[in-house]
Amino acid sequence: MQNKLLTAKAALPTYDRNKLVQRIVHLGFGAFHRAHQAVYADILATEHGSDWGYCEVNLVGGEQQIADMKAQDNLYTVAEMSADAWTARVVGVARRALHADVDGLEAVLAAMCEPQVAIVSITITEKGYGHSPATGQLMLDHPFIAPDLKNPHQPKSAAGVIVEALARRRAQGLGAFTVMSCDNMPENGHVTRNVICAYARAVDAELADWIEANVTFPSTMVDRIVPAVTAETLDKIEQLTGVRDPAGVACEPFRQWVIEDNFVAGRPEWEKAGAELVADVVPFEEMKLRMLNGSHSFLAYLGYLAGYQHINDCMEDDNYRRAAHALMLQEQAPTLKVKGVDLAKYADMLIDRYSNPALRHRTWQIAMDGSQKLPQRMLDSVRWHRAHNRDFNLLALGVAGWMRYVGGVDEQGKPIEVSDPLLAVIQQAVKGSAEGEARVKALLGIEAIFGNELPKDEVFVAQVLRAYQALLANGAKATVAQYAAKY
Repeated sequence: MQNKLLTAKAALPTYDRNKLVQRIVHLGFGAFHRAHQAVYADILATEHGSDWGYCEVNLVGGEQQIADMKAQDNLYTVAEMSADAWTARVVGVARRALHADVDGLEAVLAAMCEPQVAIVSITITEKGYGHSPATGQLMLDHPFIAPDLKNPHQPKSAAGVIVEALARRRAQGLGAFTVMSCDNMPENGHVTRNVICAYARAVDAELADWIEANVTFPSTMVDRIVPAVTAETLDKIEQLTGVRDPAGVACEPFRQWVIEDNFVAGRPEWEKAGAELVADVVPFEEMKLRMLNGSHSFLAYLGYLAGYQHINDCMEDDNYRRAAHALMLQEQAPTLKVKGVDLAKYADMLIDRYSNPALRHRTWQIAMDGSQKLPQRMLDSVRWHRAHNRDFNLLALGVAGWMRYVGGVDEQGKPIEVSDPLLAVIQQAVKGSAEGEARVKALLGIEAIFGNELPKDEVFVAQVLRAYQALLANGAKATVAQYAAKY
């Protein structure tokens, strides 16, 4: 019986999928990976005869995604959404899909120990690393990590699974693989190396030495706006292609991937599909994290508080558009080290991407996990401005917007569903403080987010408090208008 997806009105795989070799095991088979890294591999297979295939893995959650993939021979649809038209491709580079709880951890570890595996890539979001976002170091008492250290041969965390797979490869006389983070963190390769090596050292010092000597951890910068998949998304994909695909995903047409060229066992020729292979990714990462992700978070908190459900709704408000653009160019761009990039043009392009009415990227989705995002998206820039005695009014407003948001009640008095791995700590700070200055200082006291120095910086505290009190007194729309008027 023919797979229904091979009848879709879409660009279909023209390559022999049976010739693909599962050289990459990917942990974290979510919407972003489906719309980004797997698309690059699909382009390489289609246009350049690449035989690099994926084994897709979910360790925790996402059972249904893996089941949906298995039911359709690991094919799925990617739809690109622009204001003018939608286009679709059926991606065929996944040759296998596994879930640690459904298929068993042993099946996952066996896949990672196949001799031809050259890369283990990960998209597990910032909160999946078990590290402190403020320091980048592994937290040995983290709820993901502590149980694995007690039972290292039956791990559940990504760090634990990777280290156990490497231990088995070493014992079997196999070579190491490259571990490649594709998550939105500054120096994500460096963070991944810290986490993996610290975990390994807590388990077995000799293994840690072997990993440090044999495994590479390239940094990457990934960029593509991929809203969370909704029933409406799947309906639109079905209308476009004529086929219902529960594993389908929709995204913007733009995509970018900058990769540190540091692979111990080979890699695909990603540059042929438009990726940039460079010696140092950090300047590009910082540019994206601060200008794109920082302005996204700014719009998410202040937009949600104003009643804007989607980023493109924020863009229809001239004050929000002007404030986001000023944040990028006046307060984020000066902090960057990237060379050879027209940052004004980059900012204009970001505003255009945010304005795409087809994307419907929810402010609530972007607002998730703020404790993991604020340090690299806003606070590192604040530290630069303090060191250079520069203004950072909009960054302070962004931090204040986060504080109002995690207070858990919107401007109409309705509850906000705050989603954050540090939710218990945040709620304790909120409940234990009176609204106003005490609330600001209680939230600034969360060391895992703000570190030790910023909460003692009187200028920073005063700026955030001024913005927070403006939000309380006037609401988000009026406050953003007031701040935008200066630009």
